Parts: sequence; C-alpha cells; structure tokens
Amino acid sequence: MSSIEEAEKAVEQFNRYDLNGRLLTVNKAAPRGSRLDRPPRVFERAFRVYVGNLPWGVDNARLEQVFSEHGKVVEARVVYDRETGRSRGFGFVTMSSETELNDAIAALDGQSLDGRAIRVNVAEERPRRGFF
Repeated sequence: MSSIEEAEKAVEQFNRYDLNGRLLTVNKAAPRGSRLDRPPRVFERAFRVYVGNLPWGVDNARLEQVFSEHGKVVEARVVYDRETGRSRGFGFVTMSSETELNDAIAALDGQSLDGRAIRVNVAEERPRRGFF
C-alpha cells in the first residue's frame, strides 16, 4: 500500500469479506512502536492428557465416560478433520488435579478401548502459531 487512503479502501472492501465460507477480518496496522506493551498472559496450569489411537467411533461423551472412572473430567475433546468431519484418531482430556491426571495415565495407557490400544500421556504445550 502506498497511501493511507488506499489502506482505508482495502479495509472497507475486504473487512468481513466472505472467502470460502469464512469471514475475513481486515484492519489497519498500528504504526511501529505505538502498541502498548501488554503484560504476559498468565495461564492456569492445565492437567491435560493426549489420547492417541482412538477408535473412529469414539466421541467426546465416550471419551469423558472412560476418563471419569479415574477422577473429575473438566473437558474431553476428540479432534475432528474440518474437511471430512471424521475423527482424526486422537483427542485431549483435562482432569481436575495432577493426582487424577497421573491415575488416568497409569490406568489407561496401553489399555484397549473398543478394540484399540490407546496411548495416554501428558499433553505438551504447543507454541502458538504466528504468521511470521
């Protein structure tokens, strides 16, 4: 962009533009150095496990049911392919305490769930993806 007017025109033209079923968000960038420094975000420690080799038929409710036998489940989520809607064969479960997390790992890692030996281990924090 070579001018402020062109930038404003681009924002007006493309903000909330539908691109393959998704709405774009377009706005003008702030000048360098003008952004206020934000304090780093504080994240509550999550007691999350990765669950791999899930049978295709396992959904969130079934995953929660299996893990609830080992403590309070805060969240159970199977990961699905956005294009096909089919399970990707893995998911994540958040337990309410470290003790329950460790109990679930010890009890369920390698166990058979609907005929498949599931893998259960502590979920690694994934770095946020950036554009650059």
